[in-house]
Amino acid sequence: MKSLQAEAHSLSDPATQLEIINSHNEKIRSLSKFEEKLGEIDLFPLKPTGVEIFQMNVGYMCNMTCKHCHVDAGPDREEIMSRETFQYCLDALKNTDINTVDLTGGAPEMNPHFRWFVEEVSKLGKHVIVRSNLTILTTNKFSDLPEFFKEHGVEVTCSLPFYSRSRTDRQRGKGTYDKSITALKRLNELGYGKKDTGLMLNLVYNPVGAFLPGDQGEIKQEFKKELSRSHGIEFNDLYTITNLPISRFLNFLLMTGNLEEYMEKLIESFNPAAAMGVMCRNTISVGWDGRLFDCDFNQMLEMEIHEDSVQHIRDFDLESLNNREILVNQHCFGCTAGAGSSCGGATT
Repeated sequence: MKSLQAEAHSLSDPATQLEIINSHNEKIRSLSKFEEKLGEIDLFPLKPTGVEIFQMNVGYMCNMTCKHCHVDAGPDREEIMSRETFQYCLDALKNTDINTVDLTGGAPEMNPHFRWFVEEVSKLGKHVIVRSNLTILTTNKFSDLPEFFKEHGVEVTCSLPFYSRSRTDRQRGKGTYDKSITALKRLNELGYGKKDTGLMLNLVYNPVGAFLPGDQGEIKQEFKKELSRSHGIEFNDLYTITNLPISRFLNFLLMTGNLEEYMEKLIESFNPAAAMGVMCRNTISVGWDGRLFDCDFNQMLEMEIHEDSVQHIRDFDLESLNNREILVNQHCFGCTAGAGSSCGGATT
């Protein structure tokens, strides 16, 4: 256990995380490399189908410190997107037909330029998605954001580990469930999640533990039934997302001795159909400092976009990005296991 604890506490940089994942994989007899799996189905090198989603991580600052967070976000994080980088993003979007802008963090709402950017990108006619932890909407400084979201037609996609208090608070901290319910009720009052309003409210479900999520459709119906029965809450959709062996969840796997077993489970659950629909094929990820990545997970591992493509948002070139080679590693098995996993939930 001491060696595992020492290894867990050595997660000071993304390169160390990749080294740990790969070194543990060498101990798994049934190991397959992700590139080999893609090659077996004629998908390697992995190429884009065309950028449709412009995802921006606007900073790692967050009002919460969740156990499963692959961003390692928290109140003490100082990485935050500048006004200049936001402007580069606006300039890039003005000259493309990319319609969806997906804002994430941390808590994206905490970026001081967040409201300005939502207003400006909305003027371009783009569809804006905000990934919210819900609890931020119950704090005094941000309590008016639900009205702001409605004014600009923002789609709200929010994390709720479970429909029960005990399981939610176990993953995200005591009091999280009650604050989340309060925020959801407020959004419902404004029309979010209601039929025919056009105000989209989606939930995100991550398993609490070292296992894959269940059937997305079944979990969605279970959440709808229980949240309606207990709180009268309505929502539009629910997305199941597999926990990837990155950052705090990697630390959890190490501390509990589950890393090898979990990686083997991901590898054995590889689904060719899920691989066809991985989000990196239609998404580009912009880091808080403007660097470009194939996805938010690669961003956390400092796996910058292929060197033959543009590297920074100020040099944005859609043709170059649409023709790039997508970088992969062993953590990518998390997106292709079972029904697949993406920011939009299951891929099959």
